[in-house]
Amino acid sequence: MAKREIVRFHVRLLLVVGALGLGAGAAAVVFRAPLRAWAYSVTGEEGLAQQIKGVAYYAGNLVRPQPRLEDAASEAAAAGQAGAIPYADVNPLGINTFLQQEVEPAKRERSLQMIRDAGFGWIRQEFPWEDIEIHGKGDFEDRRWEPYRSSWEKYDNIVDLASKYDIQIIARLSTPPNWARAENTEFSDLWPPDDYADFGDFVYAVVDRYKGRIRYYQIWNEPNLVREWGVVDAGEYVDLLKVAYTRAKEADPECVILSGALSATIELDREEWGKGVSDFIYLQQMYDAGAAPYFDILSVQGYGLFSGPTNRRMQARVLNFSRPEYIRDIMLANGDANTPIWISELDWSPVPEGIPPVYGRYDEETRARYVVEAYQRIEREWPWMGVACFWFFKQADDSERAQPQYYFRMVEPDFTPLPVYDAVKAYAAARDGEGG
Repeated sequence: MAKREIVRFHVRLLLVVGALGLGAGAAAVVFRAPLRAWAYSVTGEEGLAQQIKGVAYYAGNLVRPQPRLEDAASEAAAAGQAGAIPYADVNPLGINTFLQQEVEPAKRERSLQMIRDAGFGWIRQEFPWEDIEIHGKGDFEDRRWEPYRSSWEKYDNIVDLASKYDIQIIARLSTPPNWARAENTEFSDLWPPDDYADFGDFVYAVVDRYKGRIRYYQIWNEPNLVREWGVVDAGEYVDLLKVAYTRAKEADPECVILSGALSATIELDREEWGKGVSDFIYLQQMYDAGAAPYFDILSVQGYGLFSGPTNRRMQARVLNFSRPEYIRDIMLANGDANTPIWISELDWSPVPEGIPPVYGRYDEETRARYVVEAYQRIEREWPWMGVACFWFFKQADDSERAQPQYYFRMVEPDFTPLPVYDAVKAYAAARDGEGG
């Protein structure tokens, strides 16, 4: 922190301390609009009481160890030197899609047309192993209902449509079929296969088929969570990553591999369902296991949860939108300055009353503003970050309406857009107008 910033900080802090001593009424007078705006810019809090408490907590940044983000690569990128960090100088607007769940090709096309119209340049789309190599190894026919057809058919259509609308695909490869796991074993359908070579063969088949049409592939999702991996083991994930990376590059040397998105968590329970291992610890374990040569882009999740995108209160055991700065710090400590970070999922929860706000609760207008501010912060402050994928475009139907995760959508199942769609569309238009 520069001297001038420290002085400004202490002046503001004195005002806060005074406000705390004067009581709520006087605090409202002291915390007038300019100071309230500043308080929001460092705490991500909107309410007066939360801002006062948040600023006092923010003062702790001066005594807590902070992420070290200075390095030659990020400084070069900040100075505008294109290509300083590979895959960072790109359109940051990405979005998650479930196009494989849309039965009608026309709905897939309408989705991609709306995504393109909103300014998104990327979709993160799962190519589930269980939906492509369904019945047995090397069997790419779908015989779950008649008439039988190629299991590639639906995914070929998705790739064709993405190309038509000039949208790049980040293909998430995960979710093994039943035949790839031992019989009579109570696995989640998200857990890894018994033989990583089988997964490697699947990766090769996908990358080879779409060579020249899909360049970006993500290997697994949230491997630091029990529900996505089983007994969490970074070394085991790195073993699978090595196999997948090697086979993908054999199929297409120009492909780009993203690591499985690390879930932001402070948990340390590697076995209990619903828990997992801290993303900080897990990432260091990945490096210790030799992961660095086997991913071109590091992936993380980027939810704001219970505060806005401007929350700069830095503590390792607090989950907020600033958490990627700690991830970057770990990467630099491991000599990995030239590898970018991409966010696989970004959003704030607009869950309605009556459903538990397990991910926070915001009205749709606030959510829309936060998402735009998040993209603005990424482009302004994090030259080491590339694409950030909004979670998510739409569900095929409303069957999960009772679940909190359902409300992380940009448009309704009938394609009615929510405020966040228009907000991002306006941001993308303004960004394009500025030559972004």
